[in-house]
Amino acid sequence: MKLQETAVEAYLGLGSNLGDSIATLKSACLALAAVEGIQLLAVSAFYRSRPVGPQDQPDYVNAAIRIGTKLSAEALLDALHTIENQHGRVRTQHWGPRTLDLDILLYDDQQIQTQRLRIPHPEIPFRGFVLYPLQEIAPADLHIPGLDSLRNLLASCPQDGLEKIDS
Repeated sequence: MKLQETAVEAYLGLGSNLGDSIATLKSACLALAAVEGIQLLAVSAFYRSRPVGPQDQPDYVNAAIRIGTKLSAEALLDALHTIENQHGRVRTQHWGPRTLDLDILLYDDQQIQTQRLRIPHPEIPFRGFVLYPLQEIAPADLHIPGLDSLRNLLASCPQDGLEKIDS
């Protein structure tokens, strides 16, 4: 895997609603930190949230992490998919239950649109389970490229049952 010369800062969203979700998210953080070209910088608290999509599934546990990475956005996505697969991720139903979901929320200040990748993640403005953990680990003045400031997005996104949990 070819690494870039300089590291960029990226933010990732983590989620799980099958099995021991807290243990899975902790394991995913360790797996990410072990990837060459990724440095784990901060991890938010864990939050419990209702599922998006079909409601006949367990609640999710979500978190956000900040990393420094020398991986390209595409290589980072590949690394995330590998970690998801190592944690038993099976892609059968859109917005269905999953052992582990890892999303690239932000990659530096870039806007990326490819067949495989959309950065910033297009659902950021509507998902409290992304925004509230993100605010814990991001600078107060963080701007989401093409959207708005994190502060303004938070002001228009209710917590909607989001609950910080002890982990």
